[in-house]
Amino acid sequence: MRNKQVSLGLAAVLALFTISTLTTATYAAAQSEKVLHSFGSNSKFGVGPSSSLIFDASGNLYGTTVNGGTDNIGTAYELSPKIGGGWTEKLLYSFAKNGTDGQNPAGGLIFDSAGNLYGTTDIGGTDGVGTVFELSPPVPPATTWTEKVLYSFLNNSTDGQNPANSLVMDSAGNLYGTTGSGGVFVVGTAFELRPTAGGGWTETVLHSFHQTAGGGDGSDPRSGLILDSAGNLYGTTLFGGALGGGTVYQLSPSTGGTWTETILYSFANDKVDGGLPSGGSLILDAAGNLYGTTTAGGPAGGGTVFRLSPSSGGVWKEKVLHYFLAQSSSDGSNPFGSLTLDSAGNLYGTTLVGGTGTCPGTQQACGIVYELRPTAGLWIEKILHNFNENGSDGYFPEGGVVLGSGGSLYGNTYYGGTFNEGTVFVVKP
Repeated sequence: MRNKQVSLGLAAVLALFTISTLTTATYAAAQSEKVLHSFGSNSKFGVGPSSSLIFDASGNLYGTTVNGGTDNIGTAYELSPKIGGGWTEKLLYSFAKNGTDGQNPAGGLIFDSAGNLYGTTDIGGTDGVGTVFELSPPVPPATTWTEKVLYSFLNNSTDGQNPANSLVMDSAGNLYGTTGSGGVFVVGTAFELRPTAGGGWTETVLHSFHQTAGGGDGSDPRSGLILDSAGNLYGTTLFGGALGGGTVYQLSPSTGGTWTETILYSFANDKVDGGLPSGGSLILDAAGNLYGTTTAGGPAGGGTVFRLSPSSGGVWKEKVLHYFLAQSSSDGSNPFGSLTLDSAGNLYGTTLVGGTGTCPGTQQACGIVYELRPTAGLWIEKILHNFNENGSDGYFPEGGVVLGSGGSLYGNTYYGGTFNEGTVFVVKP
């Protein structure tokens, strides 16, 4: 296995496994998985994809790699479907060790209405603690995308540091995100970037997280943020909170430009509740319910899928929809990426490890793609794909899946594939 930087999420999760002999019913579904691209045939295109994918209106896929590229510090790429089958990879940008550029883009990308892409890098920039960047498509006759660093985080006592997840944009074009460290209390921030009239961007720290013994509002907010129609932001912290297992929080805009934080739920990380919600962004349904995953906790210690529902008096009620078994079973374990919700209310996701078989050079199973279907008040899990024991179709699917046409699910794996440098895959019904 190559010597490369492991994504911070993958490194953290691989240290959290517990072994259990508990069993639960799971159901295999007849699905067809196909590798669309194996990274590593030419490392300049990137290696180690860890973020979620996005589609454009033409059906092209976009993502980032943590490593690879000209200076081996990450890339942004596009995969375009060919007429008659197959996919073509295009390098959009290779991050450079030039002193100001970002390094190791662990988060996914988002589009604006003009076709520009936005993302974050975990390190790099002027002070070496991360950036927010924009990629603009070529204007003919130009053929290359243009990168611009919108903001370099400051290595000081107030600014955030190390943004490692996707951004979200509001209708006015403002960007919102999180940093896993930094801020007044050094355990992370939520921030806003607002475009200015002269073409620049102004950053504001919306909230500095803090954690004390037996209290605080959480630490290490590495998940991305989501927006509701009222302009409230929602996210999770990996650690901390009243019970020590992480939190779900809301940030609400107030008059005068300030933001008010509310802890919606604190995880206990025990045999009943989940803990360590270290995955991607939460998702929000039409009824205002929030859905997410915890990497640990639950009866078997393998993590959970949860729902938070608003109720009277401003209280949110949590329900564990599914708990994953530890790696001694055939079920998945340690869900990490964001969930996807279809129009029928079914949930889809990946587990970082678990399933059948043991992956090359590791003591971990390779991970699964799963569906959770609401049925008569219960949520029934179907394992849609077990990643192969020999690693040929990838292993450690870190970024979750996105829903494409015809119910197909697209995602990536951090390792495996033809060159053991990661894959982009599709699971078709």
